[in-house]
Amino acid sequence: MSTAHALPQGWTTIPLRYVCELNPSIAFDGFDQDDDLTFLPMDRVKSGYFIPNTDKFSKLASSYTAFEDGDIVLAKVTPCFENGNIAIADDLVGGKGFGSSELFVVRPAGAERKFLFYYFQSSSFKQDGEASMTGAGGLKRVSSDVLRRHRLPFPSLDIQRLIANYLDRETARIDGLIVEKERMLALLEEKRAALISRVVTRGLDPNAPLKPSGQEWLGEIPEHWGLQRLKQLADVRGGLTLGKQYSGDLFEYPYLRVANVQDGYLKLDDILTVEVPASEAASNLLAYGDVLMNEGGDIDKLGRGCVWRDEIAPCLHQNHVFAVRPHSVDSDWLALWTSTLQAKRYFESRAKRSTNLASISGSNVKELPVPLPPVAEQLAIQQFLADRHSRLEAVLKELRDSLRLLSERRAALITAAVTGQIPLEDMAS
Repeated sequence: MSTAHALPQGWTTIPLRYVCELNPSIAFDGFDQDDDLTFLPMDRVKSGYFIPNTDKFSKLASSYTAFEDGDIVLAKVTPCFENGNIAIADDLVGGKGFGSSELFVVRPAGAERKFLFYYFQSSSFKQDGEASMTGAGGLKRVSSDVLRRHRLPFPSLDIQRLIANYLDRETARIDGLIVEKERMLALLEEKRAALISRVVTRGLDPNAPLKPSGQEWLGEIPEHWGLQRLKQLADVRGGLTLGKQYSGDLFEYPYLRVANVQDGYLKLDDILTVEVPASEAASNLLAYGDVLMNEGGDIDKLGRGCVWRDEIAPCLHQNHVFAVRPHSVDSDWLALWTSTLQAKRYFESRAKRSTNLASISGSNVKELPVPLPPVAEQLAIQQFLADRHSRLEAVLKELRDSLRLLSERRAALITAAVTGQIPLEDMAS
């Protein structure tokens, strides 16, 4: 580990393997197959905490990473490692649990637990981990050997406790501000979602006569609107499944995954690249105007859609992302409809669930009823929402910028404290 400054007097550096045990063995004697234990898939491990969750011991024992109360769980795969997905396992159901195989389990043996917990969030540690990642595209991960060799700035245990207590206080203050701003952000997003859902299912005229849609989850729609199944309006296509062995000439293609398809937009800062023959790619290439819809993932992300506009061409999509190619409906109208609360209710009611994840079938996507106002009214609704979006986005941007600055301040504070850049007297006061 390289540092940009000298460590304070009395500090040293020490390989992590000397002060903690990595992925320790854990006995589960006394547990029955039907016992509930804490289960933490990657999306339950956040930046500094975890969201409680349980599952049956019989489902977990064979293929997940085990931990127990007091252990530190740390993401090892990109982008979760860089994002600081880490938590201290405490108050576990049964005192023990399981998590994603992409988690390191760290058990402190000669260092303060909270000091290590904060050190793993520092830029000093993250930079070393990121530089050592191996793998391709979105499958890069930190190896356990790198983690064991990493040299930890190591003050006395008393100073470690002082630093941990200081960071507990200071990060709690920053986290309080972050929670308030995130709450404001969530409320604004909820208001936007409610507005979209209202006008896309009822129109802009509050006095328009209504009729039953015939769908309990949808309710009434304007009397002059149509309603057709998606299969009558578009072709629904699956994507490319990885894992096949190819021979001959291979070509690189960008490859969209569920994480890239957000509600109303594409997240293109983490695109996987795959190598396949041109003949294999031909039937899976995205076309301008395709509406991308997620087949699986978190229950609230099912079916969410956005329009593909050749942002990266040519481009493939995975089998967990449907490409819906309209032939009798406008792409933007269809994407708006899939983002409504009503469409989400449809997908949720037909989803197959496994632990905290869910999926929908192509046949259910094809059966989705789509409200159809006259084209001129569709365009008027889209323009109305675009105008509202532009005004709201200015407020949202200000909140997001403020959140980013708070997160950067928090990260800088942690790094400074665990590497000895803050005077002890300042932390003790």
